[in-house]
Amino acid sequence: MRTSKRSNGSSAKSKAVDRPFDAKVLSHARSIVGDYRLVLEPDKELGYIGSAIEMPTVFADAKSPDGCVKATREALAVAVATLLELGRRPPAGRRQRSQQVNIRLTPDERLALEEATSRLGFKGISDYVRAAALGRIGSSTG
Repeated sequence: MRTSKRSNGSSAKSKAVDRPFDAKVLSHARSIVGDYRLVLEPDKELGYIGSAIEMPTVFADAKSPDGCVKATREALAVAVATLLELGRRPPAGRRQRSQQVNIRLTPDERLALEEATSRLGFKGISDYVRAAALGRIGSSTG
C-alpha cells in the first residue's frame, strides 16, 4: 500500500488507486461490455473515436477501426468493472432491453432534454433519460 503525508507531517496508509481489478470482476465486466453497441466516428487527428450507446460518456481512440474497437471495449470494461466494484449495476446490453415507457413532454421540456443530451454526449433523449433516472435510483435492470 502507498502512504500519503497528512498536513501535520504524520503518514497514514491509503488504498492505492492504481491497483489492477480482480480477474473475476474484469472478466465479468468484459462479458457485459460484449453486448454493448459501439459507435465509431472518424477523426482527422486521432483516426477513430469510439463510444457505446449504453455508456456514451466512455471514449477511446485509435488510428484504425479495429484498434478503436479494441481500445473502446477495454475502456468500457474498466468503467463497468469500477461500477461492479462499487456495488452498482452497469447499463444492460442490447439483448436485455425489451420494455418501453412513453412520456409526454411540452415543446420546452423536449428542447431542454435535447440540449442536455447533446451537451452531455448521449446519443439520444432515451439514453439520457434512462441513464439519469436509473443513476438517480442507483440501479439499471435493463
